[in-house]
Amino acid sequence: MSLSKVNNRIIGIDVARALAIFGMIIVNFKIVFGGEGAAWAKTLVGLFEGKAAATFVVLAGVGIALITKSAIKTKNTEKLKTTKKQIAKRALLLFLTGISYITIWPADILHFYGIYMLVVLFLLQRSKRFIFLTGSTFIVLFPILMALCDYGTGWKFDTLSYQDFWTIKGFARNLFYNGFHPVIPWAAFMVFGYWLGQQDLRNTSYVKKLFSYSLITFVAAQLLSYLAIKLLSDGSQQMTKEITEILGTSPMPPLPIYMINGVAIAFTTISACILVGKKFENSKSINVLSKTGQLALTFYVAHVVIGMGFIDTITPDKLGQYPVEFSIGYAVVFSILCMLFAAAWLKHKKSGPLEWVFRKLIN
Repeated sequence: MSLSKVNNRIIGIDVARALAIFGMIIVNFKIVFGGEGAAWAKTLVGLFEGKAAATFVVLAGVGIALITKSAIKTKNTEKLKTTKKQIAKRALLLFLTGISYITIWPADILHFYGIYMLVVLFLLQRSKRFIFLTGSTFIVLFPILMALCDYGTGWKFDTLSYQDFWTIKGFARNLFYNGFHPVIPWAAFMVFGYWLGQQDLRNTSYVKKLFSYSLITFVAAQLLSYLAIKLLSDGSQQMTKEITEILGTSPMPPLPIYMINGVAIAFTTISACILVGKKFENSKSINVLSKTGQLALTFYVAHVVIGMGFIDTITPDKLGQYPVEFSIGYAVVFSILCMLFAAAWLKHKKSGPLEWVFRKLIN
């Protein structure tokens, strides 16, 4: 059974991309502007931490699968070769874009994102089983690395600053092991996204099953984490803190429970958005969210350069001191402006501003 499409796009995937961007805006504004305040607001932000970014990366893997599926299925080697070159160029552009403003936004994901894409390039014609095992291997590798290398090397966690980032050794360590979104294990999100994109996402029955299994896995991971911490800490606050770092669902360090949790919530969100997108394909809200998702790259860069830049310009001394309620409120306003911009822009253009630039440079 065919699911909703706009110019052969699955509406729900663009909707999920929009929601992931909104979640990342909320989390990132909290990091920059301030995260202290009312318990409800801190809890709300906590719902998105690590999950929105994971979903964003998984969606990139889905996108790669969708644009290469036809060439792989028909064994069109010339078309696949061209597509591979375009993906490699895009990966390089994303890497350079992220690095270009790393001094003002140290938690950038785009330069990591570019490396994940190169990893997926090596998996394009592999079996689904091999791809799934590769994603699992990235997840398993991280705790092994953590046992061998000090995770805190280079970090000043009180200020979230990385001391030797601009050295070869420090840069490589940050990129592959202990940065905000290190290749090991974060590339697993894009690998699993690529695996997901190879499935029949236009089949309603399959997507419903995917939603159910993913939601069960997410809830199970949350419960396992909670119960394990509660049982092993034995009521000790210090022990709770130490065990939470290992068995919690925080993205830093990105240990297996967090990674499984991230893949599960990404699959849950994407499948839910596909189903909702199909059912309400003529809804204005779904249409606006879909358009917003199509400009995800533009809005990611804009939330750093414009969103953070604006507050930094008018109140440079207050960064990090705003209440979390301000961070959330500003994120909501910025997200609404993104939706309005997307709706207006795509009435006259076929792609977003930055998406257009990338397309010109890649083709």
